[in-house]
Amino acid sequence: MSLFSVIIVVVHFLLLVILSLFGLHRLSMVLRWFKYRKYKPATPENFDVLPKVTVQIPLYNERLVAKRIVDSIVLLNYPSNRLQIQIVDDSNDDTSDLIAERVKHYQQQGVNIEHVQRTNRQGFKAGALKEAMNSASGEFIAIFDADFIPTPDTLLKSINYFTKPDIAMVQLRWEHLNRRSSLLTKTQAIMLDAHFALEQHVRCASNMLFNFNGTAGIWRTSAIIDAGHWSADTLTEDLDLSYRAQIAGWKMLYLNDITCPGELPADMNAFKTQQYRWAKGGVQVMIKMLKTVWKTKLPFSKKVESTFHLSNNLAYFVMLIDTLFFLVPSLYLRDKFDFINIWWIDIPLLLMSSGGHIAYLYFGQIVLGRSKSRAFLKIPNLVMLSIQLAINNSKAGFEALLGRESEFVRTPKTGELQQSDKAVITTELNKPTAETKRLYKPLAPKGAIFEFIIAVIYALVLLWAIQHQHWFMLPFIALLTLGFVMSAVNSFYSHYRLSK
Repeated sequence: MSLFSVIIVVVHFLLLVILSLFGLHRLSMVLRWFKYRKYKPATPENFDVLPKVTVQIPLYNERLVAKRIVDSIVLLNYPSNRLQIQIVDDSNDDTSDLIAERVKHYQQQGVNIEHVQRTNRQGFKAGALKEAMNSASGEFIAIFDADFIPTPDTLLKSINYFTKPDIAMVQLRWEHLNRRSSLLTKTQAIMLDAHFALEQHVRCASNMLFNFNGTAGIWRTSAIIDAGHWSADTLTEDLDLSYRAQIAGWKMLYLNDITCPGELPADMNAFKTQQYRWAKGGVQVMIKMLKTVWKTKLPFSKKVESTFHLSNNLAYFVMLIDTLFFLVPSLYLRDKFDFINIWWIDIPLLLMSSGGHIAYLYFGQIVLGRSKSRAFLKIPNLVMLSIQLAINNSKAGFEALLGRESEFVRTPKTGELQQSDKAVITTELNKPTAETKRLYKPLAPKGAIFEFIIAVIYALVLLWAIQHQHWFMLPFIALLTLGFVMSAVNSFYSHYRLSK
């Protein structure tokens, strides 16, 4: 074999090893959960006098959920003289008028609620939160996005965890208002369940660094300031602030037993937009903070865990690069020179990378006490949706590595409600009306054509694998081909359906 051929094969193996490490890390989450499954944060002492809390609701052009969140947030059961509500509004459409009317209505009833507006979107969500803190009176800041609906007892159930003076933030577990609305929302819910009930729980229980999820959490005001305040130099200001606070010596808690329901993206393009922002922002924070993490005096185990945490969004990029540029050349060269059979390395590494991820998602349902059989039957949908995100999230990660900046694009919401599995919300299923569809502006199916092109490439790879009898690679390549076709079709169909 020539030097170039050896490099091709070695790079292919190296990329597979990286993917398998990400998979094994996911599997380690499952194994560590068995160790920490009984963990619960110690029951806190109660404040002698409840502290002042400022509730911030950041939103931007959210006309379909604006009234709902204002009407919901005033129902919080907390002493009125200790509670301040700020509707942090960057809207430039009629959302502001809806909010102004509701805020005035509740102010006349004696509710301490303010409509905080800006004349620009500088810094996007991070900038809005930072500016609103200039008029915030609370010792603690509770943040809920406009599509979340905290239950009335949310603050009372969680505020006393701050009696420990070193606690910077308390994160609640997300529930889902429209979980059963469609196959897409059902599958999204399973992915998020694994992140919260498994990943966040394990990281908190094992004293690793973890993150605020941008909503359904409470911050100590002094911790935000001490950590350097909100910053808009990444698309995930929540992850960024979380790491800066913990590196500064603050601690955070994840409360698995206290939930807050929110709305999942209702269509494929909205979902991709959300995932793109999370993936790109995650890599941006990795570039910004990982070097700092390794320079601190944190234990080695925390540094390793943080490395996986901050870099996990690059797994999509690694997978795409390998399968597009190195898989077929590597198989061809090994066939030609009778060098390292696929059975010895490729298959075990692929099983480790994909198997670890599947186990992670599956056990995310088990730890919540859900049906094992139903969770097992959802695996194909989870695999397909993960594949459908590959190009979208790869592009996000690649742009972050190149240092390309992009606008903070909000995830549009429809205002869907339904009866949840645990009756967190009591309302009848509310399908989007004609008026909702008129007001809801679907996002364009960006990248869908490119996904079709990639699907064609994988189809050619599939034919090549059949011709050369690489039978054990066929399921993997066939799934990739089908996944990218479905992603493109779903993107175009969602845009067409919602544009009618």
